[in-house]
Amino acid sequence: MTAEYYTQGNVAVITLNNPPVNGMNFDTRKAFVEGINRALDDDQVKAIVITGAGNAFSGGADIKEFNTPQGLAEPNLHTLIDVVETASKPVISAIHHVCMGGGLELSLGCHYRVGSKAAQVALPEVKLGLLPGAGGTQRLPRAVGLELALKMITSGASEVVADLADTALFDFIVDENSGAAVVAGAIAFAEKIADVRPLPKVRNREVNHPHLEALLDAARVQARRGFLHAPLECVEAIAAAAHMPFDDGIQFERQAFYRLVLGAESKALRHAFFSERAASKIPDVPSDTPTRPIKTAAVIGAGTMGGGIAMNFANAGIPVIILETKAAALEKGLATIRKNYENTRDKGKLSPQLCEARIALITGSLDYATIASADIAIEAVFEELQVKQSVFEQLDKVMKHGAILASNTSTLDLNKIARFTRRPQDVIGTHFFSPANIMKLLEIVRGTETAKDVLATVMALSKKLKKIGVVSGVCDGFIGNRMLEQYVRQAGFLLEEGCVPAQVDHAMEKIGFAMGPFRMGDLAGNDISYAIRKRRAIERPEMIYSKVADKLCDLGRYGQKTAAGWYDYQAGDRKAHPSALVDQLIINHSVEVGITRRDISDLEITQRLIFSLVNEGAAILAEGIAQRASDIDMVYLSGYGFPIHLGGPMFYADTLGLRKVIGAIQLFQQGHYGKVWSISPLLHDLAEKKLKFNG
Repeated sequence: MTAEYYTQGNVAVITLNNPPVNGMNFDTRKAFVEGINRALDDDQVKAIVITGAGNAFSGGADIKEFNTPQGLAEPNLHTLIDVVETASKPVISAIHHVCMGGGLELSLGCHYRVGSKAAQVALPEVKLGLLPGAGGTQRLPRAVGLELALKMITSGASEVVADLADTALFDFIVDENSGAAVVAGAIAFAEKIADVRPLPKVRNREVNHPHLEALLDAARVQARRGFLHAPLECVEAIAAAAHMPFDDGIQFERQAFYRLVLGAESKALRHAFFSERAASKIPDVPSDTPTRPIKTAAVIGAGTMGGGIAMNFANAGIPVIILETKAAALEKGLATIRKNYENTRDKGKLSPQLCEARIALITGSLDYATIASADIAIEAVFEELQVKQSVFEQLDKVMKHGAILASNTSTLDLNKIARFTRRPQDVIGTHFFSPANIMKLLEIVRGTETAKDVLATVMALSKKLKKIGVVSGVCDGFIGNRMLEQYVRQAGFLLEEGCVPAQVDHAMEKIGFAMGPFRMGDLAGNDISYAIRKRRAIERPEMIYSKVADKLCDLGRYGQKTAAGWYDYQAGDRKAHPSALVDQLIINHSVEVGITRRDISDLEITQRLIFSLVNEGAAILAEGIAQRASDIDMVYLSGYGFPIHLGGPMFYADTLGLRKVIGAIQLFQQGHYGKVWSISPLLHDLAEKKLKFNG
């Protein structure tokens, strides 16, 4: 059942019932209109209340129906709004918990709105590269004012109903945040206004502001920042609400919506939206797999990563012990954690009480025995197998039966680590990204013997820690860092062939990367990648690398931590300043290895770097290291600063066309380092069949 109907006295109540968020797909829309018509045809009904079942009024339109016949089929969302707005009897929207997107647009078409104090409302379409396309940009400014409408629509942020009490959006507010309480309040309200005429319509209100044009111009400036087009389209549609008659504004909004929904940007953002949800699905681990309780945690290592990981648990309300071998290191780590929380408090983003509560959840220890009862222990020590071995042997000795033993390794063989214990089924990789308390990605590495309930538990834990968990199989570097190796190799070769760091970084940042490869290296620490290259030189001597990065590290230029890396840094300033010394080092190196430097275009830079990710991603997919291409995209969107408007490396390749990708790689094969390019068989096969990574 997609919409329920009943009457109470002279009031008809229509309840959207399409779990989990009462999305307005075709069947729900059809049932809703049938309910409205039934109420209008009933002479005993004097008013109509609409609401949603469960814990939502409505999450809005069904995104899966975008660009499909069902999405356009009558009755569409525009028709629903016309039906309630032109109804001869008052229609009251009873909003509880959440009311988003098309749900709020439908409510704006109603004559009255009743909401629970704690409910949240939003028009989040901009987050999908869209604008509200069913009158939201025209009605919301008329209901809450121009300034607040600009903020809500261009950011997609939600507002609490209690904070909207002084606007025309709500006619009555109920204290209790339950569907039953709000419906009861709405029925009582309906009985009072049942005979009031004319019926008020939001569309008849005017959009006024004493500084209208200045406000719109400021919003345009803000919207032009970044790489997304949708925010500016939102501003222009809201401007149409201020400057045009309502019906003309609706047409303006509709045309802008169709431009966006058919564009590459929205397709990329919708791909990211669905990819995040798909990542949580593991084919051989059913959603009802029992999970182990995680009520306490331990982190081994009080360094930058260990401290950040501990903060994640504290933020989720889970007590955590940080274990160190030296008192000085432990004290330094705990002091850093306190400073991080206090900085957040001082910025007004954390109350003093919550700040102290979170700090209190983190304690330190120098004795393994103190963590024996923890439900999960996460190792975050130096990236060397021998060091990991020592830790896991100790954990195996002291941890209780059923505890999960996790490693934060970013590249090492998790199966080897698991074999350091007598319980490999309890071992899993939890690769956090720095800074661990901020970055969204959690790469969850599934060992050969990792138990299904352990995997299910850590996937559930990732959500509790507000992370995007993506499952990876075991290989050197897993998904993200294995691909990154090829990306960084190409960046090094570009230096030898004619580039300098600033040119490469600028080319990548110009298309939307958060950081180019060299600024990223300076932030992460060039010594870390240097240690990995030394290990790989022993394990895979056939691998070819540029030696420029090694020479940089031999000078002690490890990045921001040493105030010198690929760039120069000034005290108290993280701004990267091009280094004449490094540029000359690169030029001299080219001479030493016999390469004649040449001019390299930004297009070649971006293609060589991105297509190196795509080609290696195809190999990872073929080997089963990643479950699906969209998982690879999520790793790069949430952990590596890949531009969201490009949808991730695999989606971007699909957008360009895989034949074009192969054509570019074939050209690169003719270059100085052409022999490092070996086209993935999967990439080749998909291109030949005119297929895509993301089906």
